[in-house]
Amino acid sequence: MIQDMEERELKGLAQEIIKGNELTDDDIKELLYLSSDNDIYKLNYIAREIREHFFGKKVFLYSFVYFSTYCKNNCTFCYYNRSNDIDRYRLDKEEILSICRSMKNQNIHMIDLTMGEDPYFHNNPERLVDIVQQVKKDTGLPVMISPGVMDDDTLIRLHDNGADFLALYQETHDPELYKNLRKGQSFTARAHAREFAKKIGYCVEDGILTGVGNDIVSTIQSLRGLQRSKSDMVRVMTFVPQGGTPLEKMKQESSFSEIKIISILRLMFPDKLIPASLDLEGIDGMVHRLNAGANVVTSIIPWDSSLEGVVNYDRNLKERDRDPKSVIRRLRSIGMEPASQEDFNRIISMSKKRSLEAAVI
Repeated sequence: MIQDMEERELKGLAQEIIKGNELTDDDIKELLYLSSDNDIYKLNYIAREIREHFFGKKVFLYSFVYFSTYCKNNCTFCYYNRSNDIDRYRLDKEEILSICRSMKNQNIHMIDLTMGEDPYFHNNPERLVDIVQQVKKDTGLPVMISPGVMDDDTLIRLHDNGADFLALYQETHDPELYKNLRKGQSFTARAHAREFAKKIGYCVEDGILTGVGNDIVSTIQSLRGLQRSKSDMVRVMTFVPQGGTPLEKMKQESSFSEIKIISILRLMFPDKLIPASLDLEGIDGMVHRLNAGANVVTSIIPWDSSLEGVVNYDRNLKERDRDPKSVIRRLRSIGMEPASQEDFNRIISMSKKRSLEAAVI
């Protein structure tokens, strides 16, 4: 497809995508099989051309407040699964608010409140509703929640009290692989929560893992699943084996597949938000992911933060280099800039409007 293309032809393919042409399964398969550095460079180039058409050099920045590492689930891939004998924490309301306030006026576009499926909150959802309401009041910023699967009534209450975005990753849209990753959890209930959230006016993020036994067929299945979820933000992350989990001895693959899939996501979702997480390979990894077509930087934390992350490559480092100033400095060094708050608010407003209109139809 792209191996023999010159720059003019690569630009032409990008324009076809911009005009609405969609990849077939055979196209996606061919892209997933790309392996040479030159071919990946061409794929990244197309993805950047598409991104810059819709977003220019602007990048969106999200904070990351992992406020509870307790969880009732037993996901085989997750360090925080309930069976893992690890040190855990649960921040109180004032601790959460203090962190969120510290991120205000730091060029952060959205506060991301993340937790495991902690029974403390799941059994008493008013506790989470109260936190969301206060974070919204104190910061004035859009609020993303990453609480796991919540029931419809709780999602309504959270939305009514300030939650703008729901992040709920399926990890895989291959039902058989899902059974191996999210033990004992309903595939359809997870999908329903995202679908219901869209109907009542949330923006929604879905995401997949690579390097967890997914082959080409399974990966295409997941990419098509992301399309069906009609998400406003789509992500892919490389699986990193975690100590004390059933998959701890699984061989870790490089981020090569993730970088490639980020570009494919940009071709499949030209005008959507696609994250580059700092939690996998830090600020250098952020650059690689932006060069592949991402336009969001996630997992930004205060410079003095000891908060956990999902992967925690930098858990034992004294300098984690994931604060807003460090991120913005690196962005500018590669010719990119933080978007304005108005840019981001406009995206949220348009996405919510489309979701509500689709729900009425």
